[in-house]
Amino acid sequence: MHGVRDQRRRRRRLAATGIAAATLLGASACGGGDSGTGKDAKAPAASSAKPSGPAARTEARLRAAAFGDGERIGPYTASEYVLDSPLGDGYTAAPAGCQPLVSLAGDVADPDPAAQVQRKADVPDELLGLTVDITLRSYRDGGAATVMKALAKAGRDCAGGFTEERAVARAKYLKVEPAKAPAFASEADEAKAYRFTLLDVKGEKKLYEYLTVVRSGSTTLAFRGEITSTEDIGGVPPEIMAAQWAKFRAAGG
Repeated sequence: MHGVRDQRRRRRRLAATGIAAATLLGASACGGGDSGTGKDAKAPAASSAKPSGPAARTEARLRAAAFGDGERIGPYTASEYVLDSPLGDGYTAAPAGCQPLVSLAGDVADPDPAAQVQRKADVPDELLGLTVDITLRSYRDGGAATVMKALAKAGRDCAGGFTEERAVARAKYLKVEPAKAPAFASEADEAKAYRFTLLDVKGEKKLYEYLTVVRSGSTTLAFRGEITSTEDIGGVPPEIMAAQWAKFRAAGG
């Protein structure tokens, strides 16, 4: 899978290089004519360029917009992951079209994020309580909007279930349903929210997880709420999402 993706990226880079070379050659040919000035000769090339969309944020800017380590949100405390965070490149989906519902990490999703910052929020004393994974990702050249389209398609196509494949185990998703978007979604460019019904890795317990993804320009803010018990938490806690959105906006989001 990694080899196929790498080949696809190399092809895109080669294609981009070829287009750039052709554009430069075309500009030189126009400049060599006896009509028009050099400024006029460059005008057609400039007018044909496609806008790249909002600029991607750097990791430093995402860190400034994310929860700080130890930051409190009501009963919850935000923290950085000491080890690799969950739902990274070790999590894939079968069928592959369901991937956006599992993980958008750069090694398993397309397009790659330009930068990424992850946090978690939980109640420290509740070892088996609710955990919310919070991921801020920035994309180049309209990639954030592309991700949201892929997420929406996966939500439709995978409504009847799919398999989440991990390094040493599998989890069976039984159902994917739309969930309520947060109240601040009207301030964002778009938002998607889902409720998952799945079996634990032993195939014995029915569990419930929630995913909400909000896009603002070139950045997506993803919130995934999960609990190890069979309790249905009813959605990602709105106070966590609202507090992260407020901090993101305050940082220039």
